[in-house]
Amino acid sequence: MAAELDTKVAEFKERPLDQGPYRYLWIDALTQRVREGGRVVNISMVIATATNAEGRREIVGFDVVTTEDTEAWTAFLRSLVARGLSGIELVISDAHGGIKAAIGTVFSEASWQRCRTHFMANLASRVPKASWPMIATLVRSIFEQPDRDTTWSQLGDVVDKLTEAGFNDVAVYLLDAADDILAFSAFPFEHWPKIRSNNPQERLNKEIRRRTDVVGIFPNRAAVIRLVGALLAEQTDEWAIAKRYMSVESLKTGRHHGASDADPRPALEAAAA
Repeated sequence: MAAELDTKVAEFKERPLDQGPYRYLWIDALTQRVREGGRVVNISMVIATATNAEGRREIVGFDVVTTEDTEAWTAFLRSLVARGLSGIELVISDAHGGIKAAIGTVFSEASWQRCRTHFMANLASRVPKASWPMIATLVRSIFEQPDRDTTWSQLGDVVDKLTEAGFNDVAVYLLDAADDILAFSAFPFEHWPKIRSNNPQERLNKEIRRRTDVVGIFPNRAAVIRLVGALLAEQTDEWAIAKRYMSVESLKTGRHHGASDADPRPALEAAAA
């Protein structure tokens, strides 16, 4: 039975990616415990999800790696390209490991969207607990704007308010991350809720974790590929018959190129000088 399942999982894992162009790519990893060399070690399962030309989500790749470094992520992303992944304009992920460098190497023409949820968690660790509700409300307002220009304009307003309130370090941290956390604003507004965070991938990870926690410790890496691969193949089949994740028409809408006219950085840098 395992041999039969391995064949199906291998076919799914190595299938040609011919449903492109794939405009958006979400990537993430989750750890699993495996027995190797007579001891229990942690390895990472890397997973990539994309939207195809029909506006449907599909798992485009997965694998196990020893560590989440630039080399591992680069090799994984290149394997996706070798199977036909094309048309990527935006990659959404957290900022862990060597993800950003790998994206820049493999998808040099694409933008990187730093997960909004992870960024907020990182920001929370930098401010006093008593001040976090106020700061969180200000920063969240940036993501609630109706278009690109007002989004960047709101960023400038929030930076000003943080500076006036004495949170200079927070203002600088926010400004330095602007390009990464607001990359989504160059794309169609309809897509914003889905592309400004890695939450869709996190929900998938949660379901995988629910299944793998039952196992606890896998006997080897092949067992991880077998179970998780079967789950991912099943999920892709479900997405194929579910409601489209994005409309085909909206996927044909072009992106905005270049910095927004409302980009606050030149004025802020001039003021600092």
